[in-house]
Amino acid sequence: MHNPTSERRQFTRINFDKHTIIKHGDQSWDVELVDLSLNGLLIKQPKGWQIHTHDELTAAITLDDEVTITMSIKERHREDGMIGFQCMHIDIDSISHLRRLVELNLGDVALLERELHALGH
Repeated sequence: MHNPTSERRQFTRINFDKHTIIKHGDQSWDVELVDLSLNGLLIKQPKGWQIHTHDELTAAITLDDEVTITMSIKERHREDGMIGFQCMHIDIDSISHLRRLVELNLGDVALLERELHALGH
């Protein structure tokens, strides 16, 4: 089946299921993470979700007791009970952990470098 969205995608998505919290002001949601890329993440829409698409949120993905990837995100699309977010800002420690995670899952350093280059543009 032809899927134009996947043809435009520059970043490889990694199926990933780790404890993830989305925060907005004093609200927070434990969400089910579906996948992750260098440019954002996809979650299953939680019950009671009433955030506007222009709001900037914070995602915290716990990898283990000592490592959490934290990024500022904005909603980019909603469909079939899923919400896709684009990463707007990520600190140096978080991007280092995310890069390593993507590198391990891609198994292709050249592809990782292309994605990092695309992220910079």
